[in-house]
Amino acid sequence: MSDLKNNHLSEEYLAANRATWNALTELHQQSHFYNVEQFKKTRNSLNAIELAEIGDVKGKKLLHLQCHFGMDTLSFAELGANVTGADLSDASIRLACQLRDELGFEGNFVASDIYALKENLEGKFDIVYTSYGAIGWLPDLKQWANIISHFLKEGGYFYMVEFHPVIYMYEWANNFALKYSYFNERPVIETISESYTNQKLKPQVSYTWNHSLSEIVNALLGEGLQLEFLNEYNYSVYNCFPHLKEIEKGKYRFKPPYHHLPHTFSLKVSKKIQKGHTQSGRIVVDL
Repeated sequence: MSDLKNNHLSEEYLAANRATWNALTELHQQSHFYNVEQFKKTRNSLNAIELAEIGDVKGKKLLHLQCHFGMDTLSFAELGANVTGADLSDASIRLACQLRDELGFEGNFVASDIYALKENLEGKFDIVYTSYGAIGWLPDLKQWANIISHFLKEGGYFYMVEFHPVIYMYEWANNFALKYSYFNERPVIETISESYTNQKLKPQVSYTWNHSLSEIVNALLGEGLQLEFLNEYNYSVYNCFPHLKEIEKGKYRFKPPYHHLPHTFSLKVSKKIQKGHTQSGRIVVDL
């Protein structure tokens, strides 16, 4: 097939990944992993890392990229944000809207490939957010970073928390065989028959891409965004890989010797206020 890394709108990979995530949504809404019934009670699915690093979102406009069926998005709404979620899967967006309406939240959900989001969504946001397990479904991070910058207000920021790219080099189910490149060299094309929620799935073809930390950071810096921090963690907040054990509540680590690997990372970049632009009724001048 064609070079997917440079063919963002390839109908082949988009159709395959949309079908995969539509099928996963049907499973996930019934899973113990997502525990939708518990979410309806707590109205929160966010983890300690992102809650500590993002801080107060009350009154902020927040765009959640690759939001799946919106539990994290609605969690930010519970914290007072004005939320919009976007996802490739139309089944995910339908379920997100159902949860929103059932729980009485305000919020907007858009079914869209991220690369087509400019054509499907208007407005600027104080915060753009994405999280665990999302970025690997995207072939081109330069265009991804351009989308982020497009939707960010001046003075706003992009925050992401993700699984560390090092752990995607391993074939977890095969006794941790070192199999994949750390770098974005070619798509990883697989037929999957089980979700990370340990539920069986009718075989679905998926296309994913590995992205190094330098590729991620440099894509964002290439849009003129300014790095605020980059943090790495030696644990996962989800028990979603083989060979993990809980080291304390809400923290999971690979068993030795793989406990030395970085498990997750987070970063924040901000969009500079341009000289002479106004913010909150004041003239901002760069000296």
